[in-house]
Amino acid sequence: MTRPRFEELVGEALDEVPAELLGLMDNVVILVEDDPPPDEPGLLGIYEGYALTERGWDYSGVLPDRILIYRNPILAICETDDDVVEEVAVTVVHEIAHHFGIDDARLHELGWG
Repeated sequence: MTRPRFEELVGEALDEVPAELLGLMDNVVILVEDDPPPDEPGLLGIYEGYALTERGWDYSGVLPDRILIYRNPILAICETDDDVVEEVAVTVVHEIAHHFGIDDARLHELGWG
């Protein structure tokens, strides 16, 4: 799957997130990268920054948080285009949840692991 098509899927996954939640997101950017860091080759996505629940009165003037979605590891675990669509959606929701302070254990309980 081409990178432009993969980026479209990330955009489509974002379109499925309720507008109320997207409206609550603050100072965060979502990016697509081909590969994760070499020490984490199977990583599908990552949230880098300060979750909304961790931000205090002194949170200001910082660069945007980043949600990175890694194309090649997702493509490697998917057999069909439909699998890619589903995995991208799950990964996007998973990383957005981290922005809201939801940890991995809770996400697994909710089926978004």
